Amino acid sequence: MPIEQNAYWWKTAKIYELYIDQFAGNIQGLIAKLDYFTALGVDCLHLLPHYPSGGVDQGYDITDYRTVRAELGTLDDFKHLVTEARARGIRIITDFVLNHTSMEHPWFLEASASRDNPKRDFYLWNSLDYGFEGATNAFPDMKPSNWIANPQTEDYYFATFYPEQPDLNWDNPEVEAAMLATMDFWADLGVSGFRLDAAQYLIKRENTTSRGLPETHAVLKRIRTHLDEKYPGVVILAEADQGIQLMKEYFGKGDECHLCYHFPLMSQLWLALTDDSLEQVHKTIEQSFDIPDNCQWATFLRNHDEISLVTLPSQDRARVVDHIDPAHRYVMEKMGLTAVRVATAFGGDPAKIRAAFELLYSLPGAPVMYYGDEIGLQNLPVRPGVTDTRLYVRGNFDWQEADRQQADASSLWSAIHAIISRTTIASPITLEPTE
Repeated sequence: MPIEQNAYWWKTAKIYELYIDQFAGNIQGLIAKLDYFTALGVDCLHLLPHYPSGGVDQGYDITDYRTVRAELGTLDDFKHLVTEARARGIRIITDFVLNHTSMEHPWFLEASASRDNPKRDFYLWNSLDYGFEGATNAFPDMKPSNWIANPQTEDYYFATFYPEQPDLNWDNPEVEAAMLATMDFWADLGVSGFRLDAAQYLIKRENTTSRGLPETHAVLKRIRTHLDEKYPGVVILAEADQGIQLMKEYFGKGDECHLCYHFPLMSQLWLALTDDSLEQVHKTIEQSFDIPDNCQWATFLRNHDEISLVTLPSQDRARVVDHIDPAHRYVMEKMGLTAVRVATAFGGDPAKIRAAFELLYSLPGAPVMYYGDEIGLQNLPVRPGVTDTRLYVRGNFDWQEADRQQADASSLWSAIHAIISRTTIASPITLEPTE
């Protein structure tokens, strides 16, 4: 049924995360599959990056923020998708990559051409490959340093992620204005929210970790104020992987992010599924929900990335990785983390997969399903020379298998559908151990 006017729709959302191409080929294909989500019981789609890209990081190296990647369709197709989804009571959240662009983005092409270019200050530069030493190198397996040489100007730019993804300079008001205008563009097309990719890294400062700094939270508050004033009901969902108390800061006083991915709880879920004990899950929930009334956690088992366990002690982290990837086939060596789908982690055992989702959907929060997990989709086959093992959890959806399982009342899909359909999302609950 059509979407109702509900300013707090996101508190009870049941979210499904997908790549348009991997799931349905293109936008028109996704439109044709919208009834699948109604049947499954989800009411919000998180679309992974659909923008033109340099092709380095499966969409996260954006070359143009205000259109659709050609192979996916057109802006008119996107508008049609939003309209058709809304007619079914389904909202659309887009992935908004605000920490960095592609090095092929016009801004960077200008900025890297000369030291006096007007776009120079859109990015972070240094004459030496040194600075912000406490900052995270998100991909140590792919690069030894965050400072990347730029031969044209004989200096270095800063990149938290791939070398081809230069970080934007959020100290520059022009950057903020340009990105807010881009959010306006998509909100005007009818999207209901934005997942803020790598939200914790926006501002960098010397002699700090450059993670979740007060200046970063100030940026997020300004984004929230801007959206509240122009687009009430359009939400921001923070991707920031820190401890619980630091994560709560992304809600502010109810004036920052509406939702935050609950990475600490996700880590504890995997530990619980490894050790068959919910003790730490109970404790994490008890510590989590003294948050503003107009805020909510997004709970999940995994997403399109590696299973991040950085909030666990190192010995627990290693034990979980050994349990879900015993041969270490999908481990990023220097990170010590693995990228496995839920079905791969449990050897394809439907009972264990079902139990994991029973646990997830019993928790308070807005639960997120990663595409294909409801049919037991497994990792892609290992290929020689692949360093970024996240590739293995980004395969094509299996529609033949999905159709078969939908017609089978005893299938994993039917079990997951039943779990989602009986889910009520409210306040914290008392958990009972999962068989």
